[in-house]
Amino acid sequence: MRLADRVFAPHYAQAVSRRLREPTTLREARDPASPALVTLDAGASFELLDLIGDDAWGVAPTAGLVGYLPAATLAPLPAAAGS
Repeated sequence: MRLADRVFAPHYAQAVSRRLREPTTLREARDPASPALVTLDAGASFELLDLIGDDAWGVAPTAGLVGYLPAATLAPLPAAAGS
């Protein structure tokens, strides 16, 4: 919802906070040849909005940028308590 004034979408999703397991590049588009927006360090937070194939789309809060990165660079979610 925080991006509603900057990005049009037919629906909006609640972001899921994740961490990066390794350094990666946030890109403007899914194409690996698209312009790089910023390089993110391992451990950086990423607000995941959508998974599209092998790519994750979301917000890099420390950079204040929206873009794509390889989904494989996201650390797995911790197991639910009691599982």
